[in-house]
Amino acid sequence: MHPAFLYLPGDRLTIPELSAARLDGHVVELGEGYIPADLVEDASTRAASIADLVPADTAASGPTAAWIHGAGDAPPARHHVRRAVLRRIRAMSTARVALHDTSLGPTDVLVIGGVTVMTPVRTMVDLALSVHRDESLRRWVLLLAQTDPRLVAEAISALDTMGRVPGKRAGRGTLDRLPLTTM
Repeated sequence: MHPAFLYLPGDRLTIPELSAARLDGHVVELGEGYIPADLVEDASTRAASIADLVPADTAASGPTAAWIHGAGDAPPARHHVRRAVLRRIRAMSTARVALHDTSLGPTDVLVIGGVTVMTPVRTMVDLALSVHRDESLRRWVLLLAQTDPRLVAEAISALDTMGRVPGKRAGRGTLDRLPLTTM
């Protein structure tokens, strides 16, 4: 997606101008911005729409990464990011963004729309591992599985190769119960 098609409030158009364009049906809301109503929404468009919320040296993770990969039709109310570098960082945390201070390896991330994002399989694994702490993540697991049913089998394989990890048994159970499992 060309950056000219993403309208962020206050950038080229003011919030009242964007609101009027939305009411007229010219643009639709996407993440933190607006896109033309006839533009196809894809992963790069979703990622670019929240680029300002993802601090340097971090990657979109959890529900945010799932949404970028096509899960659901609306972004999560609170975005999640994780460290994408080995060294510690001092990222500013806001009420809109939850920073998880565990590092991701280079094979666990990719760049989409100029934003570093966890891979779909790693996203599925992390969501499944966290379901025992936050039941609302089960919804994101299901939505992400609907984007590509192969993700479930790949996530189960990735879980099986892990050592002792908190939530592994509950995560495996969550993935095993999904109706879209294709092994």
